[in-house]
Amino acid sequence: MKERIRELQKLLTRYNYEYHVEDNPSIPDSEYDKLLHELIELEGKYPEYKTDTSPTVRVGGEILSGFEKVEHSLPMLSLGNAFNEEDLRAFDQRVRNNAGEVTYMCELKIDGLAVSLTYEEGRFTRGATRGDGTVGENITENLRTIHAIPLTVDSDLTFEVRGEAYMPKRSFINLNEKRAEEGKQEFQNPRNAAAGSLRQLDPKLAAARNLSVFLYSVTSPEALDAESQSGALDKLDELGFKTNKERRLMTSIDEVIEYVDYWTTHRSELAYEIDGIVIKVNNLSTQEELGYTVKSPRWAIAYKFPAEEVVTEILDIELTVGRTGVITPTAILEPVKVAGTTVGRASLHNHELIEERDIRIGDKVVIRKAGDIIPEVVKSLKEERTDQAVYEAPTTCPSCGHDTVHLEDEVAIRCINPACPAQLTEGIIHFVSRGAMNIDGLGEKVVRQLFDAELITDVSDLYKLQYDDLIGLERMGDKKVTNLLNAIEASKTAPLSKLLFGLGIRFLGSKASKLIAEEYGSMEEVLNATKEQLIEIPEIGDKIADSIVTYTQNEDFIELVNKLETAGLNLTEEKEELSGTVFDGMTFVLTGKLVEMTRGEAKESIESYGGKVTGSVSKNTDVVVAGEDAGSKLEKANELGITVWNEREFIEKLGQ
Repeated sequence: MKERIRELQKLLTRYNYEYHVEDNPSIPDSEYDKLLHELIELEGKYPEYKTDTSPTVRVGGEILSGFEKVEHSLPMLSLGNAFNEEDLRAFDQRVRNNAGEVTYMCELKIDGLAVSLTYEEGRFTRGATRGDGTVGENITENLRTIHAIPLTVDSDLTFEVRGEAYMPKRSFINLNEKRAEEGKQEFQNPRNAAAGSLRQLDPKLAAARNLSVFLYSVTSPEALDAESQSGALDKLDELGFKTNKERRLMTSIDEVIEYVDYWTTHRSELAYEIDGIVIKVNNLSTQEELGYTVKSPRWAIAYKFPAEEVVTEILDIELTVGRTGVITPTAILEPVKVAGTTVGRASLHNHELIEERDIRIGDKVVIRKAGDIIPEVVKSLKEERTDQAVYEAPTTCPSCGHDTVHLEDEVAIRCINPACPAQLTEGIIHFVSRGAMNIDGLGEKVVRQLFDAELITDVSDLYKLQYDDLIGLERMGDKKVTNLLNAIEASKTAPLSKLLFGLGIRFLGSKASKLIAEEYGSMEEVLNATKEQLIEIPEIGDKIADSIVTYTQNEDFIELVNKLETAGLNLTEEKEELSGTVFDGMTFVLTGKLVEMTRGEAKESIESYGGKVTGSVSKNTDVVVAGEDAGSKLEKANELGITVWNEREFIEKLGQ
């Protein structure tokens, strides 16, 4: 297996480089995912062959307890700014007065988070934020999840490179769409989103954000045998780093200004956000000759793009209802051109923002593109207002007319009517999914087909479907109809926990559904539970409890539950009896390779005797079970004085 694991690690590293650096993948995503899944499984079975440079570290590791401080080997200085042509020509004059004739390297100024990457003998060992320029934060584990950062390079050198981690525009749009559906505050721009992602304590969250990076400097270019900025970037390309290919070498300030003017009008065409142009003296010895001020180098300057804001009129405010019931306001505008495109709609984010900025229908407003991507309303021009009425947040759902709710600690206004037409289709797709009622054959396309045929309006209608209703539909043959009806019938026996999860109660995931179902045993008891009773259940907090009570006190929700009971669904849950309580209240961590059982079997055994298993060692850990080749977790356990059992001792404890 070692040979196969090494082969997969090598293949996936190459495919990563092709996709994320060269932008020229040689295999389809589905094939890459298949190989990655195989490697994850093999490294799970044979952890002794997993390395810290394996492509599987890209998916994120254990949750961190915090970020340690890191002192930079050389300060990460900021750049002086230029805002117009005069500033650029003044910079050029200062340089030429002190250094004579020079050439300039012009680079796009990526709008993200400055990072520093350290490589020791060709291996990525540490990554840090800029911080205050002298001391940053160690975010190595989060940076490992960025596919464009090579974990190893073909060199035995030790050096440090610096660059900008950023969120591509498409990733930013997808992230905000997801956050809006979840009722969370949206990020204002890709820069904030990138910074927030890299400061997540859970690397898996950073991995899910699809970040990238451009590298633009090396702290010791002599280590790469480079004599110029352009040469250093070429060397980074050769080593497999991702640099920005839009850079240009200029021989005069007039050429620099032409470059600046071009990107001022064309930056919206890029797949990532930039907020200016960086101009650097190209020759490195000339850079040293020019030197530094206290805050910035004298040999570089950053031209900052002016923010493009335009004035238009709000014609209306349109309300849309998302899958989870979030009601989102959108401004309908008198069409106007912004950053190269005509805009007729702009995000208002949420109703609290409308109230805070006092935005009204009929107002003249200033709009801009957030991150050059999403049009948003910045402010109303109140001095031009006549008799516009104050905008009132909706008290009823625009789709179904049901009363809206504003849950505590949320900015979103929601409709929680389970029969709301705008939510029903997506709600049923969730209800029949594998994690919920698991109705095989009832996928998204079939659900939409049934809606279009007016055969279903809520989840209870699924249990009224007959053979004659379905057989006449397109792509519905005898066998498919029979199998589908059998699957629907079989789902009636699913336990209460699956039903609770399937009903889509806000914040109620599968694990919390299981805890609540086992605690109360029946839907009737759940419907009668108070917030005070719910939060007594371990792992159920105020947010989940508030949401459950809000839903279960809703008459439409109760009516839907009654329909499902009439249809014959199981509304009870049998509590799993523990095999014993010898580990009651104890917290375990498993590390290293177990020989006589799998980790899954060990975890199941611990939980069956009342204990729980976590992924990281802390002062709250009671026992670390250490198999063969145990590593850092074992070391930390010894440092903290935590009890350590080998596999044989663990099995003996189980026997007792």
